[in-house]
Amino acid sequence: MKKHLKSLAFSLVALLLIVMTILGKAYVNEVTRHKTKLYNSQMIPTILVPGSDATQERFNGLLVSLNERGQSHSILKLTVKKDASITYSGKLNSKDRRPFIVIAFENNQDGYTNIKKQSEWLDLAMETLQDRYKFKRFNAIGHSNGGLNWTIFLEKYYSKEDFQMETLLTIATPYNFEETNISNKTQMLKDLTAAKELIPENLTVYNLAGTTSYDGDKIVPFTSVETGKYIFQKTAKHYTQVTVSGDEASHSDLPSNPEVIQYIAEKIVIDRPDRPVKPDR
Repeated sequence: MKKHLKSLAFSLVALLLIVMTILGKAYVNEVTRHKTKLYNSQMIPTILVPGSDATQERFNGLLVSLNERGQSHSILKLTVKKDASITYSGKLNSKDRRPFIVIAFENNQDGYTNIKKQSEWLDLAMETLQDRYKFKRFNAIGHSNGGLNWTIFLEKYYSKEDFQMETLLTIATPYNFEETNISNKTQMLKDLTAAKELIPENLTVYNLAGTTSYDGDKIVPFTSVETGKYIFQKTAKHYTQVTVSGDEASHSDLPSNPEVIQYIAEKIVIDRPDRPVKPDR
């Protein structure tokens, strides 16, 4: 009887090991197939996140202007709801290598707590998009708090195994909220600078500030935008700060400012021959 039980136990253990080996191999194969699809993907979307109180329609004028300057690209808009569900508008052309994607949030209110929650929803949207469209490389644009969402995403959720953000362009992003004195660092700026080593080392960052006066864009102080250098300078591969001035340089007007649109077209949208064909492994 004891020999029979030992034999049965041995058989069960052997069967369990065989099943685990088969399942493990299947999992490894699936992960390999997924990574291969991402590596071979030719799609490099430009993903835009609006600021506080803005909806998925915030960049309509900007996208129309960009499409009028060259090859027209398809547009997909998402809104992440408070319950983490996602609604979609528009459609991506499967042959479009550089589509536009807008990610907005139902809770689009200001405040550090909300911004951190929005960054969590941004991560959810990115995972969902990658699962649907199988891309790894992308460029990112954030207006106002949208730039904060991207920065927190990079420091808390981003993994180079999953994604490769090539360029981040932030527009009038208040890295130090409404503070006009650089010496007075808000808790958010302290948190962002404390985690800056998590910024991807191959990232190119453009930090655009608007000035209608010597102080800023009527909403965000210039010094607050400027503090982005404490996060990205010497951590990202390239960091450039650009100042846009004039009648159309107010906070709300910046995404439709002709100079800003031209800058985005040159730095992100135009498919340059020097871009790498394949992403980093």
